[in-house]
Amino acid sequence: MAGIGISGQMHSSVFLDRSGEVIRPALLWCDGRTTAECAEITVKAGGEEKLKEWVCNPALEGFTLPKVLWLRNHEPAAFERLATVLLAKDYIRYRLTGEFATEPSDASGTLMFDPARLRWSEPLLAAVGIDARLLPPVGGSADILGRTTRAIAALTGLPEGTPVVGGGADNACGAAGVGVVRPGEAVASWGTSGTVLAPTAAPLVDPGLRAHTFCHVLPGVWYLMGVMLTAGGAFKWYRDQFARDCAGQPDASLRLNEEAATVARGADGVVFLPYLQGERTPYRDAAMRGAFLGISAAHGRAHLTRAVLEGIAFGLRDSLAILQGLGLAPDHLLLTGGGAGSPFVRQLLAEIFGLPVQRVDREEGGAYGAALLAAVGAGAFPDLPAAAAATLTRSPLQHPAAEGSAAYEPLYRRFRAATAAARPELLGGAGGGAASH
Repeated sequence: MAGIGISGQMHSSVFLDRSGEVIRPALLWCDGRTTAECAEITVKAGGEEKLKEWVCNPALEGFTLPKVLWLRNHEPAAFERLATVLLAKDYIRYRLTGEFATEPSDASGTLMFDPARLRWSEPLLAAVGIDARLLPPVGGSADILGRTTRAIAALTGLPEGTPVVGGGADNACGAAGVGVVRPGEAVASWGTSGTVLAPTAAPLVDPGLRAHTFCHVLPGVWYLMGVMLTAGGAFKWYRDQFARDCAGQPDASLRLNEEAATVARGADGVVFLPYLQGERTPYRDAAMRGAFLGISAAHGRAHLTRAVLEGIAFGLRDSLAILQGLGLAPDHLLLTGGGAGSPFVRQLLAEIFGLPVQRVDREEGGAYGAALLAAVGAGAFPDLPAAAAATLTRSPLQHPAAEGSAAYEPLYRRFRAATAAARPELLGGAGGGAASH
């Protein structure tokens, strides 16, 4: 084996003691229990302008630093044992190689790394009282940051000494896996969460901090990304709750899509707000909650299904609109993730985005991007763009129907107006922020 590439969910925190043993179950990217810690970080930093200067991003519940502070505030005995904080994929590297390490694309999502200066942010760490020695060294995404140990070789059958490259965060590797590695392109991902990501030649920061600024997995490239917390996750919830007759069937999603296609654009007035776990872009509000609006006795499951699919697509358009407003104007979007596998969903996205869409000939997403990084690290390709160009084929563009794009403009405005119903102040403060405790 020439090399191993790794990728994994961003922001999650694996807490290790001095012997490298896990202290407690990891806090995942979608865990929203840290609202108070986010406020603490913002105050101690001196406001969001300082956060923008130091780490290019606001304090959000999903990020890693708030989770470290939560451990200190709520489980002080566990925090006393804390010696190292790792991200999910970097813990896998540690188990494979015995080495503590990370790389810029994943470090960018911790709120402890300065994406513009490519280093841990000493000013922010000092402001919140976190010792930089808790954090691993940072290497390149295609650099070899460890080799498999003899014990791992015996356990797994992997050859001892196999190089393990830095790898990358799931979104960055997902973009690499479809070849979106240069400024001027963009990719929309419809996975459990949803993202719209556009590479940039400099660390561009949204003045309103609605989108994230992170390092890409190749040197000298950053990306701006909008994130919705429940995209495919919202559809899965809907399918499991309202289509139980499809449960366990391999074509369950296809069947629902076929039903939705029988309903006119706009779902005959039904609107779905996909904020089942709060929302990041553009609202930055962990307490937002989802809703169906406009339901009458005339509506059936097909209307609800169409509304769910449209609500997810509208949420992704929120992110695209921010990127376009900052001067990032792709002439088409690459699509990836499970939702992009449906021709109906692809056409829906094309019409709601008002842009042609296309896919590539790979389904592995972030895993494929990690494999490309391993190939670069092993010397099979000179760099990531060359690896992507040699291994990826793009499908023909799927264009929006002109009447569809025109029809969706007022429907998108209706969706934006309806989001007021998801705000926590209208719910009596209900909903909270914690995904789990």
